[in-house]
Amino acid sequence: ACLQYLRNRLRMAVTPDGLRQMKRIACCIFAFCAAAATGADYPARPIRLIVTNAPGSAVDVLTRLVAVRLANELGQQVVVDNRPGAGGNIGTDLVAKSAPDGYTLVLSNFGPLAISPFVYAKLPYDPVKDLTPITLAATSWFFIVTHPAMPVKSLKEFIALAKAKPDQITFSSSGNASPSHLAGALFQSSAGVKLIHVPYKGGAPAVAAVLGGETQLAIESPPPIVPQVKAGKLRALAAARANRSPLLPDVPTATEAGLAGFEVGSWYGFHAPAGTPKAIIDKLHDAMVKAMNTPELRERFASVGAEMIANTPAQYGAFVQSELVKWGAVVKATGVKAD
Repeated sequence: ACLQYLRNRLRMAVTPDGLRQMKRIACCIFAFCAAAATGADYPARPIRLIVTNAPGSAVDVLTRLVAVRLANELGQQVVVDNRPGAGGNIGTDLVAKSAPDGYTLVLSNFGPLAISPFVYAKLPYDPVKDLTPITLAATSWFFIVTHPAMPVKSLKEFIALAKAKPDQITFSSSGNASPSHLAGALFQSSAGVKLIHVPYKGGAPAVAAVLGGETQLAIESPPPIVPQVKAGKLRALAAARANRSPLLPDVPTATEAGLAGFEVGSWYGFHAPAGTPKAIIDKLHDAMVKAMNTPELRERFASVGAEMIANTPAQYGAFVQSELVKWGAVVKATGVKAD
């Protein structure tokens, strides 16, 4: 408000009265900046939390649970605003271009933060320069699944079949240049096989394609997979993680199944626009950690295959940098590009 008032008054005549008014404006601006720097008056109004996933998704449900507890911690309403589309780029870009005042935040995933910079020729934001990390909320590891009718019972057998039939076996993903697409590209590179990529509009349709026999393989997150595996409608060949998943403890890791070091999944983290005062970031971080670090929420996260992290802004920033290096190399090696 002070800045807007100053813009409206800059054309005033330089008179004793005008100088007094300009002095009052300057004092107002200094007070505003000082309050922002210390975070003393933050938050003074509701906070908008952009979620790059669609309403009703596992991430959306968990975010809304966090938002309720975050509102209690901060003493202000936290409004969840779903902005899916373009692999999460739309919601992420919206926040990157928002005012750095702590009132517009985003929960984004590694697609728009670590993959998009390498697969889109003209990305409208820079995930490092235009966003300030708050905390890595959670990680979620993928499963490699096929239909029980496929003549394979293990990952080794699937790889052998794929090598015998190059460019004949299909794999589905949640979209072109999506995390599961990159997971499939990395799988092909690691296993030395050539598959045909079939993109769908989301993880659930990608898994449904395997269920219906439209495709032969999917590498996706637990929510759409675990119930189908338990029902015997899908065969889990491996968990793409370092240790076995408590959701499907009988399923071997990819390393145990013969594909050493194949670990891939998604992760989700909170960001504010670049330039948000450190005091506000610190206040948000402390409130988010308290909001998430409850037995109930840990249990809810675990129920959908997500492991809560809640680390520091510096740790999360370093993690994003390492993921950019990792996935930049994968994109370069596989040649994946967004249509």
